[in-house]
Amino acid sequence: MFDFLIPAAHAQTAAGGGGAGATLMSFLPFVAVFAIMYFLMIRPQQQRQKQLKAELKALRRGDRIVTAGGVVGIVQRSREDSSEVEVEIAPNVRVTVLRETISTVLTSTAKPVNDDKSK
Repeated sequence: MFDFLIPAAHAQTAAGGGGAGATLMSFLPFVAVFAIMYFLMIRPQQQRQKQLKAELKALRRGDRIVTAGGVVGIVQRSREDSSEVEVEIAPNVRVTVLRETISTVLTSTAKPVNDDKSK
């Protein structure tokens, strides 16, 4: 009944032998998409993470930060060897947060804030 379709199918498979060049060309778009995604998405994210890690390591008293929960505060006490940071979130309200939960350093002071309030 459909015998007229069989020779056409054999003719298509016989002519499709492109070899290694066709296989390479079929993977080229996938490689190009991965390269574009790497340079537009993955690499900038890695650079931001490296920068945040350096900022967290250099936290000092007086720096404004944002925690992962969205709480904005000012660093009151920070030790480099500790994973905890004391943050003032309101006047006379201090909380201790883990360094890893800080998502953004809004302002960074060049030197620690002076405790001398007599000026």
